[in-house]
Amino acid sequence: MKPRLALVLLLGLASPALAAPIAQRDVLPNGIVLLVAERPAVPIVAVRVLVEAGAVYDPSDRAGLANLTGALLTRGTAKRTGPALDSAIEFVGGSLEAGAGRDSVSASLRVLRKDLGLGLDLLAEVIQSPTFPPEEVTRKIGEIQAAIKRSEEDPGTVAARALARLVFPNHPYGLPVEGTRESVARLTREEVVKFHREHFRPDATVVAVVGAVTVAEARREVLSRFGSWPRPAAPLIAVPSATPGREAREQAITRDSLTQSTIVLGRQAIRQTDPDYFPLVVASYVLGGGSASRLYTRVREDAGLAYSVYSYVSPSKYGSAFFVSAQTRTTEVAKVQTLLKAELARMTREPPSDAELALAKSYLVGSFPLRLDTSGKVADFVSAVEELGLGLDYTDRYKAGVSRVTGRDVQRAAARFFSPESFSWVVVGRIP
Repeated sequence: MKPRLALVLLLGLASPALAAPIAQRDVLPNGIVLLVAERPAVPIVAVRVLVEAGAVYDPSDRAGLANLTGALLTRGTAKRTGPALDSAIEFVGGSLEAGAGRDSVSASLRVLRKDLGLGLDLLAEVIQSPTFPPEEVTRKIGEIQAAIKRSEEDPGTVAARALARLVFPNHPYGLPVEGTRESVARLTREEVVKFHREHFRPDATVVAVVGAVTVAEARREVLSRFGSWPRPAAPLIAVPSATPGREAREQAITRDSLTQSTIVLGRQAIRQTDPDYFPLVVASYVLGGGSASRLYTRVREDAGLAYSVYSYVSPSKYGSAFFVSAQTRTTEVAKVQTLLKAELARMTREPPSDAELALAKSYLVGSFPLRLDTSGKVADFVSAVEELGLGLDYTDRYKAGVSRVTGRDVQRAAARFFSPESFSWVVVGRIP
């Protein structure tokens, strides 16, 4: 789960000063949301396309269908084979990739300004007219199954998947985006074609263009490739928001070959639109956000019981979660669990010190520029903000929100979300 921390922070930080929105927003006639950020000094253009067609739309017995569809987008279109697509983008030194996440399927383009036309041609093809060649479907299914099998050797991945099922017991977020080896084996080309036909539509699509291009140029170029994409008459398929399970649960997963154990705990939390979101993010950083955090100091430095320990908030479109994770020697699992519970409980009783509060807010605000230093990162950010419905001024609103957080606010958020009894737990390792 730790790699998600970078994305979580990216969506939860702020620009260094109040300014105009980071990009210009336009809704095209067929429903596509176009976001354009002009960066004239950068000769590279990055384009991101997000389609509301992620794993949340997988049928319950077909986990991994969205992931397979996303993986196949660049393997052949009505005009070009997969190798031809690869050759075309590589010839101009660009990149074209696609894949699926929990909420959306994405396609990413990176080209020099002079090659933007070609890049958009290829991008439009893979989104609107993929052919899903049968031999590629078979090959990708095999690759995904092999990747799932390899991932089952990683205790962190095993723990994260098990915890997701406990935290989101009655929601698609409880299922792995990539599916399972068994569910992927059942997928067919016909199901992929049907999934694309039903879920890929312009009014469920965001196109972000960032780099050496003007708003007018970007609109013209995108319209010429995507403007004729017809908008279906049927409404978008609704996805329910996640609702908390009735009670916290625990699970132990035995891996006798391991000399250390992975401990993860989590619970549902709140999205960025909740007034307590900013205090929760600050509280999470005080608890386990860095080398000066309470968990790091108590569990790793003072007690010497953990190789790593951290916490983070993970907001998504249809739900949110708060996670804590630690890796320790198998013989010390009980002690680490006790300390984690103690520090969670202490957060509910004791507000952060002035120094803890200042450090957390300084980091959350000050680290933002490092996450918007390329056109690709800007494209990722603005498309994610649009997908989550946060508004293109969210960076400035976040800065103001974090800056207003008080110690009392942190304690209130901790009292709401850090009660140890509210967490589900998973331990992966050699179980006594």
